[in-house]
Amino acid sequence: MSKNILSVTIKLFDTTLPLPEYKTSGAAAMDLYARETTLIPARGVAYVPLNIAMQLPPDHFALIAARSSLHKKGLMMANSIGVGDYDYRGDGDEYKAALYNFSDNDVQVERGERIVQLIVLSRQPIQWQVVDQFSAADRGGFGSTGSV
Repeated sequence: MSKNILSVTIKLFDTTLPLPEYKTSGAAAMDLYARETTLIPARGVAYVPLNIAMQLPPDHFALIAARSSLHKKGLMMANSIGVGDYDYRGDGDEYKAALYNFSDNDVQVERGERIVQLIVLSRQPIQWQVVDQFSAADRGGFGSTGSV
């Protein structure tokens, strides 16, 4: 069984930090590292540089998501997820994580700390087909499958 491996061009801003890598053979995402120590104020947002710029292949994009342990620090991604478009590919286009501190205390992210994860996905362009009515029956609207 052969693996299809996608080749992605990457730039590290600090070459003393590791390349993003899969931590297990079954991992779906690669961890990204904080390039510098960053203080996130209580109930505030800060941008943590992630030490990478990428030149993705055509019709691909990057998805940045919180690591599952991020909430233990009182942090979450301010924008829920981040999307790195194909054309975000310049020499200085470093990826950053916008982190929101939902705690009442300042939180420090240390240089070299793994804080978010990266998935590179293919994109399928779409073309809209506008109709006036669907042939499928309505399900009853938002929340129509009942309560928990």
